[in-house]
Amino acid sequence: MVTLNLKQASERIQAHKNALIHILQPAVCTERAVHYTESYQQHADKPVPVRRALALAHHLEQRTIWIKHDEMIIGNQASQVRAAPVFPEYTVNWILAEIDELAERPGAGFSVTQENKDTIHRVLPWWQGQTVQDRCYGIFSQEHKDILATGMIKAEGNMTSGDAHLAVDYALLLEKGLDWLRDKVTQRQARINLTVLDDLHGNQFLRAVAITLAAVSQHIHRYAELARREAAKAGTEQRRGELLAIAENCDVIAHQPPQTFWQGVQLAYFIQLFLQIESNGHSVSFGRMDQFLYPLYHQDVEQEKTLSREDAIELLQCCWLKLLEVNKIRSGTHSKASAGSPLYQNVTIGGQKLIEGQAVDAVNSLSYAILESCGRLRSTQPNLSVRYHAGMSDDFLDACVQVIRCGFGMPAFNNDEIVIPEFIRLGVTPEDAYEYAAVGCIETAVAGKWGYRCTGMSFINFARVMLAALEGGQDTTSGQIFLPQEQALSQGNFSSFDDVMLAWDRQIRYYTRKSIEIEYVVDTMLEENAHDLLCSSLVDDCIERARTIKQGGAKYDWVSGLQVGIANLGNSLAAVKTLIFEQGLVRQQELAQALSDDFSGLTHEQLRQRLVNRAPKYGNDDESVDQLLVRAYQSYIDELKQYHNPRYGRGPVGGNYYAGTSSISANVPFGAATMATPDGRKAGMPLAEGASPASGTDHLGPTAVMNSVSALPTGSILGGVLLNQKLNPSMLDDDSDRHKLMSLLRTFFDIHHGWHIQYNVVSRNTLIEAKKHPEQHRDLVVRVAGYSAFFTALSPETQDDIIARTEHVL
Repeated sequence: MVTLNLKQASERIQAHKNALIHILQPAVCTERAVHYTESYQQHADKPVPVRRALALAHHLEQRTIWIKHDEMIIGNQASQVRAAPVFPEYTVNWILAEIDELAERPGAGFSVTQENKDTIHRVLPWWQGQTVQDRCYGIFSQEHKDILATGMIKAEGNMTSGDAHLAVDYALLLEKGLDWLRDKVTQRQARINLTVLDDLHGNQFLRAVAITLAAVSQHIHRYAELARREAAKAGTEQRRGELLAIAENCDVIAHQPPQTFWQGVQLAYFIQLFLQIESNGHSVSFGRMDQFLYPLYHQDVEQEKTLSREDAIELLQCCWLKLLEVNKIRSGTHSKASAGSPLYQNVTIGGQKLIEGQAVDAVNSLSYAILESCGRLRSTQPNLSVRYHAGMSDDFLDACVQVIRCGFGMPAFNNDEIVIPEFIRLGVTPEDAYEYAAVGCIETAVAGKWGYRCTGMSFINFARVMLAALEGGQDTTSGQIFLPQEQALSQGNFSSFDDVMLAWDRQIRYYTRKSIEIEYVVDTMLEENAHDLLCSSLVDDCIERARTIKQGGAKYDWVSGLQVGIANLGNSLAAVKTLIFEQGLVRQQELAQALSDDFSGLTHEQLRQRLVNRAPKYGNDDESVDQLLVRAYQSYIDELKQYHNPRYGRGPVGGNYYAGTSSISANVPFGAATMATPDGRKAGMPLAEGASPASGTDHLGPTAVMNSVSALPTGSILGGVLLNQKLNPSMLDDDSDRHKLMSLLRTFFDIHHGWHIQYNVVSRNTLIEAKKHPEQHRDLVVRVAGYSAFFTALSPETQDDIIARTEHVL
């Protein structure tokens, strides 16, 4: 077995990390908002894509840039370290309303100077009525607005920021370079026919892409010039030499393909950064970094030996820390569903590749180096994923477990044996399917060929829909009825459990349709008002089709929403079925009253204990509840099959929807807005996270949990079947323990066809201590959902949710 060096990072890296994690309240940066407003006002006559390209070019020309921390990989998103820019084209109303309260937020606070407050109040009102969010609400029906106001469906994140949830074609970019991409645009422009409507619009897209790519190259040159100026005043010869090398790197990659590993990492990071500046959509990911950077790594480290392996690891860690600098400001409600301010910038390693039609293991020496670099750094970025397959070596799997033992929630695993065949079944070519990557939390797509957004379109609160199905169609939180029905627990008139399931089927199909209607509006407004030009230029084959990703320019296009509270749905239905209709231990009206009273009082508490202890629970390998959940979930999945997204028939393969459970930290705020449920959960308590069991209900160990999760129709949930497991660090103390976990992983993936799994390896006592004394645990990283976050940066409610999760033994 290979033993990784997982000791502390170098002094340079550790100093940079310490500086970042001790920024307790990042700043708000108004530069982008000012520059975009200036440009939009100046170019009001231009087509939207050109207007947007000119705004980006103006910002890249005018914005503050810097080089700090003795960094080897450079590039800043905002005028200060970890500051969050404002993107006024998406939304301004919540910013104007909440700007004075940002510093008071628990776990998501930002500092705002009075000067920046004044700038926001001066600049942002111009955008009112013109933003993506404003235009969505201008189209929504009153029914849509009312449903969104209740929170049963949430789609705020789609309207208030860019889409992302994809990886662009880094492999092609590193092979060909930026000038090649610009030449491709020029060649396509030469074939435009301005007497054809599609070409008339396409010409504006190509013109905008040309402006964007020229601005990107020029901006990289700005960094080269800055590096030379910094070199002239460097305090040491070593730093002077580093800065001159950085300048040379920038000169090359501004136009040509990178010639060295250092240049390759720098170009990949620059593009990642510029995508975040163009559009602040999170889950902008790198794809299979160990594949597209390997030729340069092999050349420098293994062939010519111009770069040591240690130096290569330090360059990777410099890149990871630059990812940690990227930041995003969200509204108060949105930040609760994204606890810890995650950006979900995923790097995928491992898996398989096709060589002459044969699948072979793709793990290489860079795979190990990336794994080791993350293990030493123990940060929240990148969001590291490993593609598992049956032929993965014990060496590499053991190396992954060594990093899991470090306790920062990475790597997560996705299963080639599920994802690849399902993608091929959908219509993805085998050559592309074998190149899939995790993009964001756990969702998967083919880098550089997939459109927006493979998950996260909107969120449906399954628990609240279930409560509506039990109570005449009434949302028990808001009191509103959107789809009336005659039967209700409070009326005692469900004649059988089949009637309950029929009510669920009707309600969930109604809310599924409404979620798609809402998503359709948001998709269309993003398409018309927020063209992502750099991103589209790096996705196959937007340039050839002369269309953005949102207009159908990508080769493939499937999307998913996210369903929250899956385990609570299954457990609640099982309780109703078992205790009311099978055993007769609880009367319908008795349960309705207990739920309405939030189980207050001795009698109701005794009933709650029966619900908790006498009904089967998902996560314990109990077919009676697992299959009931599958039956209920299938209603949602079947309803989805009726709909197409706005790109359907416009170019991409696909254009359809599938399910997804990667609900980030939305289980906490969604639970806060959900009344008591028949599984015994009290009002306001968190819902279950992802596809994981409800906290404290999985009593039979990790194998039982895996068996329950494996019962789900994973092939239809390609938006992600998220399974979080929590282990005490003592469970991985020696080699035999690591081998137990390796065996468990292979059983889950090979025998039970699991889709995904990830681990928190941290003790309950450590978490409690960190909550009590945050100043002593600033670097404690935990797995929240499909991402990791610094524990002390989370809200108290999210911290409590993580503490409450079941701690398993092997």
